[in-house]
Amino acid sequence: MIRNIDEMLHKAAEYGTRAKIAVACAHDCEVLKAVGKAQKRGIGTFLLVGNGTRIKSLSETLGVRVTGCSVVEAEGEADGAAQAVELVASGEAHVLLKGFLDTGVFLRAVLNKETGLVNGDMISHTVLMDMPAADKMYFLTDAAMVIKPSLEEKRKIILNALRVTSALGLENPIVGVLAESEKVNPKMQATMDAQALKDMAAQGRIPGCRIGGPYALDNAISPKAAQHKDMDDPLAGHADILLAPDLAAGNILYKGLMYFAGSKAAGAIVGTRAPVVLNSRADTDETKLNAMALGVLMAAERGLL
Repeated sequence: MIRNIDEMLHKAAEYGTRAKIAVACAHDCEVLKAVGKAQKRGIGTFLLVGNGTRIKSLSETLGVRVTGCSVVEAEGEADGAAQAVELVASGEAHVLLKGFLDTGVFLRAVLNKETGLVNGDMISHTVLMDMPAADKMYFLTDAAMVIKPSLEEKRKIILNALRVTSALGLENPIVGVLAESEKVNPKMQATMDAQALKDMAAQGRIPGCRIGGPYALDNAISPKAAQHKDMDDPLAGHADILLAPDLAAGNILYKGLMYFAGSKAAGAIVGTRAPVVLNSRADTDETKLNAMALGVLMAAERGLL
């Protein structure tokens, strides 16, 4: 099992140049710095889609070598996204990375029913968080895609998150269903959903994991907090996957952990035909590098490499 992001980077390097990564709109300093670091680590080869002149100029300014990378000329964000998606859809690349472009433009290309990477599965986002104060990584979902998930969508979001944990070798993880309270309350839908998800797991409808909840955040990750509240639940305090009640809660928790707690992160969209790495334009080169490595491991898990 991979226990931290450093181990994930080392594992991804084992696949070397077999992993091909298409970058949509690669003409950006943080993106190119991440590409340079990936090359130094031996993680993948790159197809850089975007403004070729700017890619070359920025690379020279940054001292980043793009030798061995293919540069695909594109005009504007929509064209850059479409061409990068096509490279992955055709099998020429195995992982799609969002570069410097608007998320909406990027996702429209990914989700295009005719030319995109959809295959009919539920599409959601899972991000792993490597926190300095924790002795393990946590997986948070959904922090980027599904705004107000229904109960059935939450079931599918969990199944998608299990694809990510599987790629990192984590078997039978504990899913902590987050809510306002650890008590089931008909006035709090998230607590009702938590109980329903546990029932589904007992019926075999969510295999490959153990589900606990409803949990407030403290008793999802802290055995001490769970014990202090006299919770008679062996899973309390031991969650590996944190299922957010909605996108707002998930996104705020994700960015709070990054900016307040100094967490390292790597996130990906799950449910597409190939791994799609979704970063914020504000993310650092380190975060983009981490996400590349996660995408490579997910591609390997699916037998694409």
